[in-house]
Amino acid sequence: MKESNKKISQFLFYFLFNNIDIILFFILVFTKLYMYSKSISPGYLDRSVIIPIIASILVFLGISLILKEKTRISFLYIANIVISAMLIADVMYYRYFKDIITVSSVKNAKMLGDVSSSVASLFNFKDVFYILDVFVLIPFERMYKRLKQNSLKISNRIPGFLILIALGVVVNAGTLYNVSKTQPTLLTAMSNRIYLTKMIGNIDFHAVDAFNFVSTNIKNSKKLPEERVEKIKDFLKQNDQQSGQTKFQGKYSGKNLIVIQVEALQQFVINQKVNGKEITPNLNRWIKKSMYFDNYYYQVAGGTTADAEFMSNNSLYPAQSGAAYYTYSGNTYNSLGVALKNKGYYTAAMHGNTEGFWNRNVMYKAEGFDDFFGQHSYNVDEIIGLGLSDKSFLNQSIEKMEKFKQPYYQFVVTLTSHFPYDAGSSKYGNFDVGKYKGTFMGNYLQAIHYTDEQLGNYLDTLEKNGTLANSVVAIYGDHFAIPKDKMDQLYNFENVDNQNDYTWFKYQKVPLIMHFPDGMNSGVIDHSYTAQMDLYPTLANLMGISKQYMFGKDMLNDKSGKVIFRNGSFIDGKNLYVSWANSYYDLATGKPVQETAKLKEEKDEYTEELQYSDDLLNHNLLKTFLNKE
Repeated sequence: MKESNKKISQFLFYFLFNNIDIILFFILVFTKLYMYSKSISPGYLDRSVIIPIIASILVFLGISLILKEKTRISFLYIANIVISAMLIADVMYYRYFKDIITVSSVKNAKMLGDVSSSVASLFNFKDVFYILDVFVLIPFERMYKRLKQNSLKISNRIPGFLILIALGVVVNAGTLYNVSKTQPTLLTAMSNRIYLTKMIGNIDFHAVDAFNFVSTNIKNSKKLPEERVEKIKDFLKQNDQQSGQTKFQGKYSGKNLIVIQVEALQQFVINQKVNGKEITPNLNRWIKKSMYFDNYYYQVAGGTTADAEFMSNNSLYPAQSGAAYYTYSGNTYNSLGVALKNKGYYTAAMHGNTEGFWNRNVMYKAEGFDDFFGQHSYNVDEIIGLGLSDKSFLNQSIEKMEKFKQPYYQFVVTLTSHFPYDAGSSKYGNFDVGKYKGTFMGNYLQAIHYTDEQLGNYLDTLEKNGTLANSVVAIYGDHFAIPKDKMDQLYNFENVDNQNDYTWFKYQKVPLIMHFPDGMNSGVIDHSYTAQMDLYPTLANLMGISKQYMFGKDMLNDKSGKVIFRNGSFIDGKNLYVSWANSYYDLATGKPVQETAKLKEEKDEYTEELQYSDDLLNHNLLKTFLNKE
């Protein structure tokens, strides 16, 4: 009996010793992947994700078993480093973008040098959890390799390799099959990346994304079937005609157009006070003599600010992944700038950051701007945050626009209120935020109050010098100011108790203010559901431009309330669909709604619309459509 126990003990010891690298890899990587899945959506974690997580780890272990023991140790150690780095990148990306990083979005990494402070602020100390073991295991890895012998022949290594690889692949294939069966377009369109990651795990998501990236590039190198091209063209023509464009058509034809995109201007600060003082007193004042849209949503994706510009000037959806300003800068566009230029307008874009940031120096040409006044066109006499201060930028922009040939289209993009809002009172001014001083929320309130002051001075000057008497002005925010990992500060500021997906979505609005030279609709608040995609069609109607090949709607004529987001979420005027939770809410009450056949049909229809936009961009279809006109 003792001899038997001794043999068992020896077997267990040798088994554990010979495979401790495999055991450690499994435990560490599984823990990290599971904790990551919890971190991106703690309220909706489906524990069935454990199965694809284990399956993906088995694939790595299977590959390691075909290698000699010492090589296997190095392979697993390096694989752990790669997975850990990937998870840290994913966590930080999610904190800011509320999305999962993709192959295409990695193209934007070239900008990290310009926004290093923003990236650094996204790192939390708890992220060390994902990488700490890599450093702790360095001496272990070296010592274990010295003790190990390359004793197993290739014939003995093959069975384990085949079994684990087959098991991992079969289980993963089953998971992907189930996803494709319940949501047929999810794996290919990847419009709901958070939900997909919760279903299949992080490693499988990146594998599917890489496969889609390669297959899409191969597919895009081939000509799109003519039937598909005509289907997209017919859809766009029908969408162009839906609003009818009966009211205000060409009312401001020949007038100047000034569009101002404000960095991180989120709607909750409008008409709101802190410590007894208005946060945006100047915008509040201008809202009273303008038309205000208070249910105007941002629709940006991985391109954030650039996506807001892209949608507002083109009425096309953002790129499925990454930024259209990079991926599709060589395309042909029927942009607002192009249309007004064809109408005899001078067109100019103005921004206080470096010209190459977001590839603007290339993209603005494609969008029909005659001139781009970037950082090198200004006297950089005051820097706040990423570039020239809004005060100096707007003051110098007034001097430049006084020399513009009329009529003109001026597209202005502010900068100072850029995340992470850490310039301090010495730069933003002494706006007293009371108990919020020193907090992320307090810093943002100071930053946006500063920008509000500069916008007020800018608009007041244009009013005094007579510019506004001959100009249409549109002012809107580009995207969120408060990232999801700071939602507690937002809810605390707003005294919100019911913290669910509906509540979060309700706060993802930006202001849209439209000021007309004759005072039309002054003081009018439009409550219909609208978004950035709708700005160009609305301005096209007002400025007497043909509404052509646009996905958005004319906000002054179409009150359908349809808003589609890049991640697959949507508003249909009555209901909100939250893609990452696969759930519906009644817009009026905020109460959950069960999916009906009609809602399912809408979801499929809107997913198809996103794919239309992707096909249009991937195959440069606007060039084809416009050449045939």
